[in-house]
Amino acid sequence: MTLPGPSHPYFAPRVTALAHRGFSLDGLENSMTAFQAAVDLGFTHVETDAHGTADGVAVALHDSSLDRTTDGTGEVAELPWERVKGARIGGVEPVPLLEDILGTWPELRVNIDVKGESGIVPIAEAIERTGAHDRVCVASFSGARRDATVARLSRPVATSAGTSEAARFFLGGALGLGTLRSLRTVDALQIPWRVGVVPVLTARHVRIAHAAGVAVHVWTVNTAPEMEALLDAGVDGIVSDRADVLRDVLTARGLW
Repeated sequence: MTLPGPSHPYFAPRVTALAHRGFSLDGLENSMTAFQAAVDLGFTHVETDAHGTADGVAVALHDSSLDRTTDGTGEVAELPWERVKGARIGGVEPVPLLEDILGTWPELRVNIDVKGESGIVPIAEAIERTGAHDRVCVASFSGARRDATVARLSRPVATSAGTSEAARFFLGGALGLGTLRSLRTVDALQIPWRVGVVPVLTARHVRIAHAAGVAVHVWTVNTAPEMEALLDAGVDGIVSDRADVLRDVLTARGLW
């Protein structure tokens, strides 16, 4: 089965399975250990988040501060790398450089969520230094942040819609309108499939996106029945904390 979607080499030929912040059942998200665990499971794609330190170093971390996931404290954008690198995720794992993730596994596809203004320049520089253009997708809740990052690159990368673009797409789909205008500048819609407990993604949305040549990736999907339902609806990719479950579902369907 070949799914509709963009031709950029970042995308898998069938279903793009993304290990969300790597794979860890021990709370070690966005650590090198978590990314290695995803690779060991056979994943070719991982999702990560990135911020820039006060001295312009791109680090893989979801939150703007060190407080929740590490034994350190403070806003990453206000701290030098020398301070950030001393923090330990879950008290044991160092905060990784984005460049280390891109460089350690040279075949690994990495979905990078640009989390703040401080990350724009250092994220672009990390992609440039590692020559990772063919294997990254640059995403952000802010389309402006995404575009500012991409504008600093010497070669094209895959891109995903921001929040406002996705909202226009959802609204247009609900009203039965053609919503292709909001998708003209991106390769993928990486979106939640529900808000709270209410599903918002429909097969109609997927068909509209496919008609525009845009892939539909959904997050964060952690149970087999939900994965099955979304695959039945025709989505092109799933982002999951349970990479092990996702692998088993796709294997059973002949899509791994």
